[in-house]
Amino acid sequence: MSQWTTNDIPDLRGKVALVTGGNSGLGKETVQALAARGAHVILAARNPERGEKAREEVLQSVPDASIKFMQLDLASQAAIREFAASFLETHQRLDLLFNNAGVMAIPRHETKDGFEMQFGTNHLGHFALTGLLLPLLLATPKSRVVTTSSMARAMGRVNLDDLQSQKGYTRWSAYGQSKRANLLFAFELQRRLAATSTETISVAAHPGYAHTNLQSTSATLSNSNLELWFYEKFGAFVGQPAAMGALPQLYAGLSSDIHGGELVGPGGFSSMRGHPRVETKAQREYDRPTAERLWDASIELTGVDYAQLQQNQPSSI
Repeated sequence: MSQWTTNDIPDLRGKVALVTGGNSGLGKETVQALAARGAHVILAARNPERGEKAREEVLQSVPDASIKFMQLDLASQAAIREFAASFLETHQRLDLLFNNAGVMAIPRHETKDGFEMQFGTNHLGHFALTGLLLPLLLATPKSRVVTTSSMARAMGRVNLDDLQSQKGYTRWSAYGQSKRANLLFAFELQRRLAATSTETISVAAHPGYAHTNLQSTSATLSNSNLELWFYEKFGAFVGQPAAMGALPQLYAGLSSDIHGGELVGPGGFSSMRGHPRVETKAQREYDRPTAERLWDASIELTGVDYAQLQQNQPSSI
């Protein structure tokens, strides 16, 4: 496992994968790796021009790739519902859902539904998308949901009394909250899936310190030249390319050693770089009472109730 690479990805012909944020960074690397092994990949992104450009670039590297672009704005619950309805109408299976897209440490903005942008996009957007696609996931044998968290989860806590950071906002604590929410969601979803007879599993992953456009975008939008300098100098020393940063989520989605409820990250220095490994202590971060309250709050905020999953679970859950 310590040296797992894309060369270890099995033949994926006949499989269908959906990657959010597939137009750049970790998402684009994930799309390319899946397509190279024969999967039919849906590259989901908010910007059509960037999405189509990314699709064309992957096709240049993998000429026979089966890739479809679909527009998805995770900052709009209406857009998510529209996307899910279209996806369910046009696809008969979904083997792999990579909840990869995200925004990082930006000045306070709100989604179209009035949610704080980072929490609304990174967590609520993927919570709604997963729930709306759940019937197809449950109907697909051995399907997996991989949700991308971050090392930044350590600097955030889920403030159930102020999920939208209305009482006070700092961009890094809000980002940390969203990434901790991603982890709690992945673990709580696995707990609920495990209580049913389904073969679908939920796994979390994080890229360590991977060079993507998130860092420069965060610094630029926040007018922080110091942060930009820090990313350029520090990142070059301890970070790793996006292709390496994508390996943990690919491993989480494709390795036969994954059974559900794991967190996969880089196995090198301080989990910031290296080949993927399961972080065995990650389950200590699973706070079930908080995860359950977050789950209930997410249902209330999005209107997506995971009814099909709940119907198959004992009332004691």
